[in-house]
Amino acid sequence: MVVPSPPREVSRAFGALPAPIGKRLLEVRDLIFAAAAADDDVGKLTETLKWGEPAYLTEETDSGSTIRLGRLKDSDHAAILFNCRTTLVDNFRERFPDQFEYRQTRALLVPVTGRLPKQELSICLSLALTYHLDRQGRKAR
Repeated sequence: MVVPSPPREVSRAFGALPAPIGKRLLEVRDLIFAAAAADDDVGKLTETLKWGEPAYLTEETDSGSTIRLGRLKDSDHAAILFNCRTTLVDNFRERFPDQFEYRQTRALLVPVTGRLPKQELSICLSLALTYHLDRQGRKAR
């Protein structure tokens, strides 16, 4: 699978982050596109900025909830942000209690150094990209 180049404004947003965080979030970006490509129900992703941060939307199919990439002011970790009105972060916390650090119902944090837990993170990203399908019972996970 070939990951598309980010739009210019999204590239600028990654470049504005501290280098280790930007680099780690680019790895997460690759996982988002891979998770989307692995599930035909997700469709083509829209990559844009929300609140000045890279965001990934399933506008074509409305299959999932928006994923945003950034950092939290009180952390040196890379942050993957989700709509706080979803059950996503609670589900991630239940599945992977010790794998990631979490912030309330909004964020999953990943360290900027060391091994990225790609398999576990891919599961989380896939759940976000199919959140609405799963809630409607059209797709079992």
